[in-house]
Amino acid sequence: MLDYRTKTFLTVCKTLNFTTAAKQLNITQPAVSQHIHFLEKQYNTTLFAYKNKELSLTPSGEILYKHLLAMKNNEQAIMNEINNITSYIETLSIGVTMTIGEYAIIDKLANFIQNHPEINIHLHYGNTSKLLELLDQGQISIAIVEGNYPKENYSHIKYSTEDYIAVCATSHQFIKEPHTIHDLISEHLLVREKGSGTRNILEQSLIAHGLHISNFTHYTQVENMHTIMNLLKKDCGISFLYKIAVEKELKSKELKEITLDDFKLQHDFDIIWQKKVSMPINIYQSVKNLFNSSIRKYYTIFFYRTKTILNPKMFSLKISIYPT
Repeated sequence: MLDYRTKTFLTVCKTLNFTTAAKQLNITQPAVSQHIHFLEKQYNTTLFAYKNKELSLTPSGEILYKHLLAMKNNEQAIMNEINNITSYIETLSIGVTMTIGEYAIIDKLANFIQNHPEINIHLHYGNTSKLLELLDQGQISIAIVEGNYPKENYSHIKYSTEDYIAVCATSHQFIKEPHTIHDLISEHLLVREKGSGTRNILEQSLIAHGLHISNFTHYTQVENMHTIMNLLKKDCGISFLYKIAVEKELKSKELKEITLDDFKLQHDFDIIWQKKVSMPINIYQSVKNLFNSSIRKYYTIFFYRTKTILNPKMFSLKISIYPT
């Protein structure tokens, strides 16, 4: 079991602020400093450094953070495994973004529930940054995300590749017919909140064109995909969304794609999980059953069973994934 100093270290890594960490942990700032100094003495290294008055991890701190986070998540996996033994009910916790949860996995999820009634599923919704936080905390086993994330920190497989398009009401009248993304900055932009994968992809694309969201004359920030779509139908502006989320509205001609000469974008939906985290074989088998039809066309997957320490009747699973 990880001790309180480890918890302090991981909290400081998350906040990069001793005062904020102290408030979150409900301890004093000197106590936080004492815990960090203890770890620095134990590992004979410096874990944090100040640069331009901002706290950051040193290379040694990065290494310790990576391994302690994996240990923390393994501890959570052990607790989950013990709970599964005592309850005899398997539970699969999955995190999904709003777009993916409502438009990309419903058919597979329904099929899985019908064919595996013995497994409980916890489906967590959140934007990409929130799901990464839940994954780091060990609260979910896997996440399916649409936005950019630090791929070096996670194991990942491509779930699908989706078109990302500009869209508006079919009845929308442009002052001047747009041909490039610059032609749209006079339009009222409907955009998701910060931390959303849908917004992140838009921000990166705008930067590539020398633009920012603030360059749009007017914009409305909305934390719900359905609200954006309903506002689009009422011709309240334009938006940038994954095509899979508006396929129904495009077919019914309630909405239309805004075709631009300099904006043709696709992005991957990825299944991600923590590196170096052991999970019971039943969890990975459930993941395989749920998503195998999507990922098998991209990868060859090999599963290796090893007996768990806590219960020889249960197995942990090692996955090796190779491009086909």
